[in-house]
Amino acid sequence: MPAESLQERKRQRVRNAIVTAAYELFDERGFDDVTVTEIAERAEVGRTTFFRYFGDKQEVVFADDARTIAALADSLRLAAASRGPIGDSLATALETVRSATEEGLTGWTATPERSSVHARLLRRHPELMSRLLLKQQQEVGTIVQILIEYGASPMAATLAAQVSLACLYTAMQVADDPATLPEKVGEAFDMLAPLAR
Repeated sequence: MPAESLQERKRQRVRNAIVTAAYELFDERGFDDVTVTEIAERAEVGRTTFFRYFGDKQEVVFADDARTIAALADSLRLAAASRGPIGDSLATALETVRSATEEGLTGWTATPERSSVHARLLRRHPELMSRLLLKQQQEVGTIVQILIEYGASPMAATLAAQVSLACLYTAMQVADDPATLPEKVGEAFDMLAPLAR
């Protein structure tokens, strides 16, 4: 068991080194002018090692997604459990998702340098934004499932999940600074509140 734990820590260090190297290079030279070979060299690993962790250069941009989705799911379950059965109430479903989303974004903005590079990459590269939107649609499925587990009707769960995604997307478009993303998401939800009653 200790050997597995040590091996897992080593894998995590290598993965972190690749992600850190990629973000440094993206910040220095932009996304298009950085190759997988250069990322691997900066991380002091081989190209083969890079491809053990990531399918392509774009995937490094979304390296934190699995952890973010897991944290969102945990927060969503806690928020839903404190509200009781959601039923057909769009307002309750939205408030549940809002609470979990804002908490998750606080964690995301805890690394401002990386968040800033990430936001800039998404703005400048439509292909990265497209990939993000596809990933977010997968997240919607997770959100819907959890809301239904806690008594939301399929209609309320699906609509709340899609609306929350629209709030996040809107905030990403209007936030000048990634650090203000949680605040902008909150403002977007506030604008919708009268419609959800």
